[in-house]
Amino acid sequence: MPELPEVEVVRAGLAPAVTGARIEGVEVLDVRSLSRHTGGPEDFEATLVGRTLGVPARRGKFLWVPLEGEIGAHGADMHRPEALLAHLGMSGQMLVREPGAAADRHTRIRLLLDQPALHPSGHGPVEVRFADQRLFGGLAVRPTVDGVPDQAAHIALDPIDPAFDASAVARRLRMRRQGVKAALLDQTLVSGIGNIYADEALWRSRLHYATPGERLTQARALALLADVRDVLDLALAEGGTSFDAQYVNVNGQAGYFAHSLNAYGRGGLPCPRCGSTMVREPWANRSSTRCPRCQRRPRGIAV
Repeated sequence: MPELPEVEVVRAGLAPAVTGARIEGVEVLDVRSLSRHTGGPEDFEATLVGRTLGVPARRGKFLWVPLEGEIGAHGADMHRPEALLAHLGMSGQMLVREPGAAADRHTRIRLLLDQPALHPSGHGPVEVRFADQRLFGGLAVRPTVDGVPDQAAHIALDPIDPAFDASAVARRLRMRRQGVKAALLDQTLVSGIGNIYADEALWRSRLHYATPGERLTQARALALLADVRDVLDLALAEGGTSFDAQYVNVNGQAGYFAHSLNAYGRGGLPCPRCGSTMVREPWANRSSTRCPRCQRRPRGIAV
């Protein structure tokens, strides 16, 4: 599933293609990708056509593009700020193509844009395709409050957000009896972290996934959040993590962070730090990979 680095790579790739562009046409090829939209495909199209796209934004794993101008067939309504919200789910892709480019597999929705910045004449056609093999993601037009779509309002800030308050999050983490990995994956505490980057950060911090948050000192909790930030920054620099063709950037290219992983997916391999054999263990209907020597099970905690 795309996590924060992958969604941020997509957001950054979309920005030059869509910012300031006018939506000229919308084609819904599979209505299942509109499950987050309150209307049907006709409403989705009518709400978007004629609108201008703003600068793409992101919170955790949610991506959205502010909408400006009149609301298509609904007429002018400047009192209802809205955004085009995208959630990539397990396999969603936002692909930027030239109109008429070869079809992409699993394309569910097509947006036809006019991007003046791309052509000296003031007109440059662009096509944005939402493709999704497993159909857990989708697009929707949603109202916004303070610039954030309603469906993302409950999501906490992520560690690379300039407004992220690591000290406050560390204090909240230390109030929890649950294991630190479960806490890191709680999007109401800190957003954008999934199984891959949680395993990587815990390996860096030498923490077992079941270590209760309440057992951490403030300094240890802050160090863990710093390790999370470092892992996310490294993944961003390498374009995210791709294990298969389900995650690609807007040009259809894979990320390379999979080659830099120290924990995730390394069960049975030597720990890069101490050489012990890494173990992959069942955890919360998923799995966790750790070093049994560097990340010892906390005393008194059954897993």
